[in-house]
Amino acid sequence: MNLTSHLGTPGSACNPGLDEADNANLFAALLAQFPTDTQRCAVQTDTGLHYSWQDLMDATAMVANLLESLDLPPSSRVAVQVEKSVEALVLYLATLRAGLVYLPLNTAYQSAEMAYFVADAQPAVVVCTARNFGWLSKLAFQSGTRYVFTLDDDRTGSLLERAAQCSRQHQVAVRKDEDLAAIIYTSGTTGRSKGAMLSHGNLRSNALVLKDYWDWRSDAQGGDVLIHALPIFHVHGLFVAIHGALINGSKMLWCAKFDPKSVLAQMAQATVFMGVPTMYVRLLAEAGLNRAAVRNLRLFVSGSAPMLLDTFVQWQERTGHAVLERYGMSETVMLTSNPCRLSDGERLGGTVGKPLPGVQLRIAGEGGGTLPPGEIGGIEVKGPNVFRGYWNMPDKTAQEFTADGFFKTGDVGTIAANGYLTIVGRSKDLIISGGYNVYPAEIEGYINAIEGVAESALVGVPDADFGEVGVAVVVPKPGTSLDSAALVARLKSTLANFKVPKRCYVVDELPRNAMGKVQKNVLRDRYAAR
Repeated sequence: MNLTSHLGTPGSACNPGLDEADNANLFAALLAQFPTDTQRCAVQTDTGLHYSWQDLMDATAMVANLLESLDLPPSSRVAVQVEKSVEALVLYLATLRAGLVYLPLNTAYQSAEMAYFVADAQPAVVVCTARNFGWLSKLAFQSGTRYVFTLDDDRTGSLLERAAQCSRQHQVAVRKDEDLAAIIYTSGTTGRSKGAMLSHGNLRSNALVLKDYWDWRSDAQGGDVLIHALPIFHVHGLFVAIHGALINGSKMLWCAKFDPKSVLAQMAQATVFMGVPTMYVRLLAEAGLNRAAVRNLRLFVSGSAPMLLDTFVQWQERTGHAVLERYGMSETVMLTSNPCRLSDGERLGGTVGKPLPGVQLRIAGEGGGTLPPGEIGGIEVKGPNVFRGYWNMPDKTAQEFTADGFFKTGDVGTIAANGYLTIVGRSKDLIISGGYNVYPAEIEGYINAIEGVAESALVGVPDADFGEVGVAVVVPKPGTSLDSAALVARLKSTLANFKVPKRCYVVDELPRNAMGKVQKNVLRDRYAAR
C-alpha cells in the first residue's frame, strides 16, 4: 500500500545512516530494529490501510530531507498540533531523524494556550491542521516562527506536498545521548505549563529497558502485535507504545480514536494492548469481552491515571488477565512497573510495582532523608530516563532536584516491605486540615469500597476554622442512588474524624483531561465557593 498519494510508492532503498557507531540518535536505534523484510506490514489502520516498514523508512527520509532543506538552526523545535494519523507518526520520526526537537501539543488546546506554547518554545516550524491554519499561522509568524505547514488525518496537507519532492535517501543526523530530542509540556494545573526536556539518551534507555522488562517478543517467539489506541501527543502513546513496538520491530494495529467495539474486534489479531483506566472501564461495558475474545493477548498495560481496584478485579475475572499497572511522568518517561513475567513476581492491583532496572527511587520525608517501608512521603527518582530540566526555567529546574541529583516528582507515595510502590496522590493535592495531613487517595479508596459507588475524588477547599477541609465528589454506579449524608456517616464510622470529608456531592461524572486523569483543579474551583 502506498504510504500516501503524495509520498510515492514503496520499494526504493534509503540509507539508514547507521555507519556512525557513536550515533546516539533515537531514530537510529529504532531503525536498527526494523525487520530485514521491509515489505512486511508495520502499521495497519482501522480504515484498512497498510504501511510497510519500507514505507516508514522512505517517508521519514523524505520528511527529514524537507526539514533539513529549511536550513534551520541546530536544535530547532518542530511544534505539532494535528490529529492522530500514521503521517503524524512519520513526522515525529522524521524530526528525530533530522536531529531536530519534537514538540507535541494536545489537539484540545485553544488559541490562548497555543499562544503561550509558541511564544515559550519559539519553534522554527509549526505543523497544524488545515482548519486551524488561519489563526495559528498568524500567531506563529508573530512569534518568530519561520515555517507553518498543514497536515490532516486524511493524508493531505502542505507538509506532504512539499515532502513528495524530496529524496528518499537520507543520512540519519548524528546526535549524542545528552542532545535534546523532545519537549513535553506539563498540564500546568498549578501555574504556567513547564516544558520537560527529554534527550535521545533518556528516551532510548527507557525504550530498551521496557523492551526487556515487558518481555517484548521477537518473530522467533511468535512476534508481538500492538493495538495502538492512545493519543500521540502524550508520553504514553508517543514514547511508551510507539517506541515499544518500533524498537522490537513489531506491527501496530492503528486506531485513530479509541472505540471499544473496534478495539475489541481487533484483539483477535493482537498480543499487547496499552490503555488508560477509562478505556478498560468502557471495554468492560462490552458484552463481547470474555476470555475467548482476548485469547491471543499476552499483556494488558494501564497507566496515565490510577486504576480503581474494582476495575482491576473485574478485568481479571472477565478476561483471566491481571492488568500491568506502571508509573511514569512527562519528566521521566517510565519509572516503575508491575512485573510482566511470573518469575519476577505477581501484579498487584492498586500498586505501580517496583522501580525499573537502572532507576533509583526513594521516599523522602519533609525534612529530607529516606523514609523506611510503609511511611508516606515524597517520591524522588534518579536514572538515565530522568529529563534534563525545564525549558527556559533554570531556577525551577534547580528547585526540583536534590543536592545528590534526585528529581522530586511531586507525587506522594509509600513503598511496602515487598518493594512495591503505591502512589497516594500529588503533593499539590495534599489536604492539611487542622494541622493534619490528609491524603486523598487513601480516602478515595474507602469511598470507592462503599456499595453503589463507581468512583470518587477528594479535594481540599479553604475553611475558616481548619484552614482547609476535604470535599468528596462521588459518582454512583448506573441504576444506583446515593445519599451524600449517608456516605459521610459511613466514613465517620471508619476513619479518624480529621480524615472525614466535611461535605459530599453526588454527581454524574468527574471532569477529566484527554488522558483520563481527574481534573482536581476544576473540582477545587467548582466547590470552593460552596
